[in-house]
Amino acid sequence: MAQLELPPPLRTPLYDRAIAIDARMTAFSGWEMPVQFSGITAEHEAIRDRAGMFDISHMGKFTLRGDRAIEQLQGLVPSDLSRLQPGQAQYTVLLNPQAGIIDDIIVYQEGDGNVVLIVNAGTKDKDKDWLLAHLDLTQVEFTDLTADRVLIAVQGPETVGHLQALVDIDLTKLTNFGHSSALIFKNPAFIARTGYTGEDGFEIMVTPEIGVKLWDALLASGVTPCGLGARDTLRLEAAMCLYGQDISDTTTPLEAGLGWVVHLDTKGDFIGRDVLERQKTAGVSRKLVGLNMQGRYIARHDYPVAIEGQTVGIVTSGTMSPTLGQAIALAYIPAEFAKLGQIVEVEIRGKLHPATVVKKPFYRSTNRV
Repeated sequence: MAQLELPPPLRTPLYDRAIAIDARMTAFSGWEMPVQFSGITAEHEAIRDRAGMFDISHMGKFTLRGDRAIEQLQGLVPSDLSRLQPGQAQYTVLLNPQAGIIDDIIVYQEGDGNVVLIVNAGTKDKDKDWLLAHLDLTQVEFTDLTADRVLIAVQGPETVGHLQALVDIDLTKLTNFGHSSALIFKNPAFIARTGYTGEDGFEIMVTPEIGVKLWDALLASGVTPCGLGARDTLRLEAAMCLYGQDISDTTTPLEAGLGWVVHLDTKGDFIGRDVLERQKTAGVSRKLVGLNMQGRYIARHDYPVAIEGQTVGIVTSGTMSPTLGQAIALAYIPAEFAKLGQIVEVEIRGKLHPATVVKKPFYRSTNRV
């Protein structure tokens, strides 16, 4: 039987720039992406202490246009989007009827009926199909800009200093989760003060031609290029969920510690509301908790979590934190044990190693606006 040939991996417009500076590449959600440049720890420290940048052009980029765009989205997410003013954004989740998370997304309200959605690369097609199936396309125009735009995340306490000279707006006036249109090299750009690192920073969406020029300019100014490896250690220190590991279509936002995106009291009906109402009343059976490992043992994805020798949960993400010098992890365990100070055990290569339930996030920046 002939083997099924997989399609070649996709490459962003910045692929050649990464190869030119000896990036180590990896397959990720159908794309060939940099996993590291100078090294994961060095890149991680650059973001925490100075400024670094990621090519995140593989992420899904959608626009909705129409006077009822926000109203249409209201029925698909648990967050009250009606309170968003132009220039504001909301991190939220698309839900299925079981209140499982289809994807975590950011909704940017531009005003005048224009909305930008940024979604995960691995779920882009699934998200697009879901949105097209549930939006009234006679009232809302949907556009997929994924292949037509570069997206660069510039993160770290020195970001403004590197980026300000390249844009025509005052970046200091953008609040956290604020966004604006701007000009970069005299061309239109979308700039948002959002990120996935726990540090202050910006995400810039431009055409491929301008994206290459922007990358080159930031590199020349001393911004450190960073790959997916550092992106993962940074987001885990900040206890930011990774779709497909920490959250999925079988986890609800209340189980995942995302109750702050669920606004049951201020909005009407939405897909999955009945499930979340029941969970809110009765409580959830499991919760996503933070763990500090005792010792240098590192808990990894899918490692079992036990209490008194009995398996009760599972690790979803884990690493050795470069900032804290501590092995950290996220794990689902029964709600009755999800209290700070609870001792659990993680099974690593057939042996149980103790860990303590701790407050999330593991790291909180003092540089955030």
